Amino acid sequence: MKKEYWIILIAYITMQVSSLAGVPLVVYIGLLLGNSRAEMQQLAIPYWIVISFSLTLLIVLFLLRNDRKLELNDERHLASPVVSIAWAVGGIFIALFAQSFAATIESMLGIEVGSENTQQILGLIETFPIVIIVSSIIGPILEEIVFRKILFGSLYKRMNFFFAALISSVIFAVAHFELEHILLYSAMGFTFAFLYVKTKRILVPIFAHVAMNTLVVVIQLNQGKLEKWLQDAEQIQSFIGGF
Repeated sequence: MKKEYWIILIAYITMQVSSLAGVPLVVYIGLLLGNSRAEMQQLAIPYWIVISFSLTLLIVLFLLRNDRKLELNDERHLASPVVSIAWAVGGIFIALFAQSFAATIESMLGIEVGSENTQQILGLIETFPIVIIVSSIIGPILEEIVFRKILFGSLYKRMNFFFAALISSVIFAVAHFELEHILLYSAMGFTFAFLYVKTKRILVPIFAHVAMNTLVVVIQLNQGKLEKWLQDAEQIQSFIGGF
């Protein structure tokens, strides 16, 4: 594995645990600037999430600035731009299907439906809306570079697709700190690894991941409006059916 890849992995892990020092630092700076402790305790976490993820992305992009080998193996086997776009768009639906299928299996196993991680993120977005940039764009980009390009890509050179995808996907699941939903996150990992192998372009799973996260967040934030819209639609349908 390249030296730059090791540095990226270290930077990503550091980002994940940086809140232990970063959040108190943000609170301290906020107090120095005259903000109340109650206000800073509410804003410190979303502030630090935006700062840490943004800095990590800048570090990653800097380290990859000379890495022209964005493909998985051989440039001659890269999917064409048109095919890549098709897989990127289709990958959104494949990912949503895989997520739904995995959630169904978890439900059958008695695992409670719903992700605590997602609910926490939604709460942070409501407190500090710019966090949506992290959850929908920066986060997925970092995850695809770390878990697909680096981890899966390195493993895939040494073993077949199934085991490379399995190992990298389980690590991807564990990194979300929701072991009860390991099947759900692993299904996502397999899906994005498949898109990467199919096209040899990391931008394809990045696009699908960004789009899926954005769609999920938008739906969750507007769930009340959607339910009202469905109720209105049912009332209109009943009214029309009365004629």
